[in-house]
Amino acid sequence: MTSTLSLHGLTVEQSLADFVEQQLLPGTGIASGHFWQGFANIINELTPINNALLNKRQQLQQKIDQYHQQYTQWDAERYHAFLTEIGYLVEEPEDFTIETENVEPEIATIAGPQLVVPVSNARFALNAANARWGSLYDALYGTDVLSEQDGAEKGVQYNPVRGFKVMAYARQFLDKALPLANGSHIESTNYSIVANQLLITLRDSSQVCLANPEQLVGYQGEAQNPTVILLKNNGLHIELQIDHHHPIGQADKAGLKDVVLESALTTIMDCEDSVAAVDADDKVAVYQNWLGLMQGNLVEQFSKHGKTVERRLAKDRSYQTLNGQTLTLKGRSMMFVRNVGHLMTNPAIQDREGNDVFEGIMDAMFTATAALHDLRGKHTFKNSTAQSINIVKPKMHGPEEVAFTDTLFARVEQVLGLAENTIKMGIMDEERRTSVNLKACILAAKKRVVFINTGFLDRTGDEIHTSMQAGVVLPKAAIKQQAWISAYEDRNVDIGLAVGLSGRAQIGKGMWPMPDKMAMMMEQKSAHPKSGANTAWVPSPTAATLHAMHYHDIDVFACQKRLMTRSTASLTDLLTPPLMTDPTTLSKEDIQVELDNNAQGILGYVVRWIDQGVGCSKVPDINHIGLMEDRATLRISSQHMANWLHHGVCTEQQVHSTMARMAKVVDGQNDGDANYTNMADSAQSLQQSVAYQAALALIFEGVQQPSGYTEPLLHSYRIKKKLTQ
Repeated sequence: MTSTLSLHGLTVEQSLADFVEQQLLPGTGIASGHFWQGFANIINELTPINNALLNKRQQLQQKIDQYHQQYTQWDAERYHAFLTEIGYLVEEPEDFTIETENVEPEIATIAGPQLVVPVSNARFALNAANARWGSLYDALYGTDVLSEQDGAEKGVQYNPVRGFKVMAYARQFLDKALPLANGSHIESTNYSIVANQLLITLRDSSQVCLANPEQLVGYQGEAQNPTVILLKNNGLHIELQIDHHHPIGQADKAGLKDVVLESALTTIMDCEDSVAAVDADDKVAVYQNWLGLMQGNLVEQFSKHGKTVERRLAKDRSYQTLNGQTLTLKGRSMMFVRNVGHLMTNPAIQDREGNDVFEGIMDAMFTATAALHDLRGKHTFKNSTAQSINIVKPKMHGPEEVAFTDTLFARVEQVLGLAENTIKMGIMDEERRTSVNLKACILAAKKRVVFINTGFLDRTGDEIHTSMQAGVVLPKAAIKQQAWISAYEDRNVDIGLAVGLSGRAQIGKGMWPMPDKMAMMMEQKSAHPKSGANTAWVPSPTAATLHAMHYHDIDVFACQKRLMTRSTASLTDLLTPPLMTDPTTLSKEDIQVELDNNAQGILGYVVRWIDQGVGCSKVPDINHIGLMEDRATLRISSQHMANWLHHGVCTEQQVHSTMARMAKVVDGQNDGDANYTNMADSAQSLQQSVAYQAALALIFEGVQQPSGYTEPLLHSYRIKKKLTQ
């Protein structure tokens, strides 16, 4: 039994109370009694409102279910009128412009990649925070962007043939981002700064300057013999690192040892979908890492190639400007923190009625308090240069829930003694009721909003659940081709631009899920900046460096200006669910392939979540391609199987047999993991595997889960598993 404390009417687990007293509050100037009394007041005031909002979600879903059971033929006009009548669809507000102030430049005025990492994993968190700058040479050498043909294999030792291909590719990039007045960077043999201009000597001994001399920002070393040259394009910095004695620099006529790109401008330190935190100890681990990032003292040691490696936050970078001043650039990504949504509670704290408190209220209070250490400015590393706390809030359903978050943040500000609207809000547009009311949602947070972002997986999961009674959904691959998806993605940008986010906030797009398929990412992900998104998610620091090249090629803010003239994407399209007109056209083979794909994905993720408490990892799909997966992936797959089961496309026995077969596949894929416990050694082991039973519950109880969320079942089965460990 764990011990608890009674604090101002709250029952608090000892480990969490100790964390607050010993780590969180010291240095903030906030007394313990004030913290707990203020927090208790917030819980007492807002818990009934939170409950009422969740009840409204349930009531609306029941009405939508009844509608679809009554009307089996699709009628867009009738459906639109029905959603308006029940209050699901609200009247669109008059035109307005957001009023957010004190916004980081990385959010408002610079376009670039964004990372999302589980803050519970200190190593991942530090790697992401340090991904503000990345080696283009390393990113090209170690990925499939460059082929391994003609002797350019990666290998164990450095391959100069591959190295030459890297140098050539990087020079071609420089020609696009930093064009010369004449000639090409490929011909360069020397870089120097003369008379405040970058002078490039070419093979024929001719000397040229940049086509745009203003791209030169500063340097390190001596002007005529610099070790680093700092340049800028589309708001993003580029370092040319020169060292004729370096093994790479020796092979380059200009001594260029690396091209370093400003990469992950922002990172979302995630407490939500990529984290498995079900009790006080888990939450303390999450909050400790976020606090360490805010204090700048988070350190992680790990073994790599037989050596102990220590990871810390990167220092800022300093340069001499052309007028002799010192220029300091941030060495780290600007960090958001993503709280959990409004649904879940956590046993770490009970209220005066003995109920577990809402985890979203906990997260707001604890993550904002941790961020005070950054705002106080007493530490070496500064996260916010705008004196703001940037919190991404996921899984809100409509403007009432956004308004509730606005109130929650205001109450936290009052307790912490912060100015109004210090806490900024990122709105995840991943729930259907938010998508169809996005303008009203932004209006509800118009003084806080700094971010909107689409999420295909969660959005599709909610689409399936909301329309569960409407009919059979299409196979997942076909869903992506439906009109509602493009309407969803386009409307997010259209509305964001219409209410003034350009130059003041981020309009984001979702994750590239395949960290090992960087060549494919380079071919396809340019679509995100072209769509008007000034940030988009990538799965690794390496991917951030590669994706940064897209923002050099594409002026996102110019794209946004052009897009402002187009008509807003169709609400009718957005409201049209991705249903099959004739499910009988599905062959037995089609059905089984879809079931196999879903079952393998569910099991591959759930077994790590339940057995090991891993909320995000690279999980092999059925074709053994590694995918970065979190709960969003699980939500769409489990809801899809639940829909087909509910409508008789497949049988219970078929699902059971599919899951049993796929359990063996997943066991095989995890064969090299010493911490892994097989699910499918026998029929008895399937029955005894908590993870396997959790996966079954997600499917067979999927219709009953609130909004199709996976968290309630995952949390209960994870707690059950922890009791056996």
